[in-house]
Amino acid sequence: MMPELGVIEGYFGRAWSWKERRDVIDRLAPAGYAFFHYAPKIDGKLRREWRQLHDDAETQNLQQFARHCAARHMRSGIGLTPYGAHLDFDRSARQELKAKIAHLDTIGIDDLVILFDDMRGDFVDLAERQAEIVDCAIGSSKASRFFMCPSYYSDDPLLDRVFGQRPESYLEKLGKLLDPAISVYWTGEEICSREFSIGHLASVAERLGRKPSLWDNYPVNDGPRMSNHLHLRSFTGRPAAVGPYLAHHAINPASQPILSCIPALTLPSCYAKDDAYSYSSEFLNAATNIGGAEFALMLQRDLHALEDRGRLGIAAEVTGFCRKYAAVDTPAAREIIDWLTGGYAITGEMLRTQ
Repeated sequence: MMPELGVIEGYFGRAWSWKERRDVIDRLAPAGYAFFHYAPKIDGKLRREWRQLHDDAETQNLQQFARHCAARHMRSGIGLTPYGAHLDFDRSARQELKAKIAHLDTIGIDDLVILFDDMRGDFVDLAERQAEIVDCAIGSSKASRFFMCPSYYSDDPLLDRVFGQRPESYLEKLGKLLDPAISVYWTGEEICSREFSIGHLASVAERLGRKPSLWDNYPVNDGPRMSNHLHLRSFTGRPAAVGPYLAHHAINPASQPILSCIPALTLPSCYAKDDAYSYSSEFLNAATNIGGAEFALMLQRDLHALEDRGRLGIAAEVTGFCRKYAAVDTPAAREIIDWLTGGYAITGEMLRTQ
């Protein structure tokens, strides 16, 4: 059974253009992707400056995005991170949140996503505070479906080292306090999980009181180290057998929108073909779909260099790679050249300020 597939645009760094988002939607909707949640870290009015409303031009872009999703039979959603609201959700903060939700309603989104990632969470009553905020948000929204992302969205101890020790039984409390209809995003045993198992997902479902919605951090490459690597290979470690244990499966794409579509196009086959799935042939099919046969064969030969060795590992060969992909001159090839020349580099400052 294939869960509902989607995209959660939740990366740090350089933003996609609205044309790039439309292009991604146009490529993935026919493959079976059913929703697109807009939540790039660079959009400060959805994060650190969430109390500010998008201006007229920004609002119009968001409205056009929602309409484009609808025209492709995809649900549109927006991810809002109410930074600091969990510290003191007083009357003023409550009114500001309602005003923000009312503005988002004018965009015409189908899904509202409330995010609590990337903030300190070492409060004994964190689950209660966040459940109150979510309850206020969904009670004010005209969206027809709701998601939330916990502060501790994985069992990975790295979250505790960075954001403080998670409260005892945090996930269990959150599951009991949230309306059962609210979907909860989860990244797996690690922040960037290499594989997913029935045992783990069943355990998370028991703790949450609902099937988790997978926030799959592949092919995202938005860290200072990861941004030096292109994530291009087909999906592996996502066996079809996990499908019945998931409410949704959303991928967090790479910084390169068109190249992201190569692995993205292999995920539906991962579920549909089950034991007949061949990740190498699926890669070649997807890369051909995105850039043509010549580009696909070239990329297949260069996978080790671009994905494993990375930009720093092939620094002495960059000029040659740029010349080779310039000769192909497709949108995907141009993204490779842009990446090779540092256009997608992520800094620590971006992680601290976005």
